[in-house]
Amino acid sequence: MQKNRVGLIGSGSWATAMIKMLGDNVVEKDIYWWVRKQEDVDYIKEHKKNPSYLSAVEVKLDTDHISTHAREIIQRSNIIILNTPAAYLKAALEGVTKSDFEGKIIVSAIKGIVPDENLIIGDYLQQVYDVPLDYILVVGGPCHAEEVSLEKLSYLTFGSKSEENAKWVASLLACRYIKTIISDDVYGIEYGAVLKNIYALAGGICHSLGYGDNFQAVLISNAIREMETYVETIDPNPLRDINKSAYLGDLLVTAYSQFSRNRTFGAMIGKGYSVQSAQLEMNMVAEGYYASACIQHYMHKHQIELPICEAVYQILYQHKSATTIISQLAEKLS
Repeated sequence: MQKNRVGLIGSGSWATAMIKMLGDNVVEKDIYWWVRKQEDVDYIKEHKKNPSYLSAVEVKLDTDHISTHAREIIQRSNIIILNTPAAYLKAALEGVTKSDFEGKIIVSAIKGIVPDENLIIGDYLQQVYDVPLDYILVVGGPCHAEEVSLEKLSYLTFGSKSEENAKWVASLLACRYIKTIISDDVYGIEYGAVLKNIYALAGGICHSLGYGDNFQAVLISNAIREMETYVETIDPNPLRDINKSAYLGDLLVTAYSQFSRNRTFGAMIGKGYSVQSAQLEMNMVAEGYYASACIQHYMHKHQIELPICEAVYQILYQHKSATTIISQLAEKLS
């Protein structure tokens, strides 16, 4: 079996959490890490900590395995994990060619859509870099970076059309606090991860508007049905169980957790923040904002009715009154 050489593209909180998983995993491997800022690279090399995110996490990498050059990291690796905000993926991969990805397993840990192309990451990799579907994996499940840093028991689902590749990648991230699940539902996991951010954003808006836990429970029970409607329209799969942790579990933790940036973003919108001011104050990307516009495109294309997604879009992009829109949405829920 070829030597494990894992390259991780991204340096935010979720990427740093995955660096921790890779370092705590006992399987022999070389780990390479693309970090965007040179000053962060210098700090990590000296202090073994990421100064910008999850600064308590110890970084267990050789100093010459950290670089600001994504193409260098990709060329040194045979498994590449993409872990940037979806909106910044193209910038992160600038200069990377199709040949750089050839024959390599590409893992998407990105729970978002590439905005300009309106493509989930798997489709983007196939269309832009000619990566075969069997060489694409998606990582899903309820797994906040902050809890990984605290070594709270968490579960990750690895989706791939190749069971062998899914098991291989999962074996490199499993550790005492990470349990792994294998699935072949690549599209369901990826679209579910996109949608749950929109629903969490809706939950945050409703919380700030004064809706209580009773309403939130109804909102999220409707959300999981919306998610099932969407993924079954886009990619019908009779074996898909929407109640599994990659779908319902990820939705629940994103909708309710104190660590959910999408819920936080939605709560700020519900308080009257503009999108721009909320983004500036958070200093982190809420994928649900970009996903809302992209999912709206697919709703129209496939003529799918998703009332919660529609409501969020109207608030974020059409600048309609959150109070009015959520009041109207409440009449449609059951």
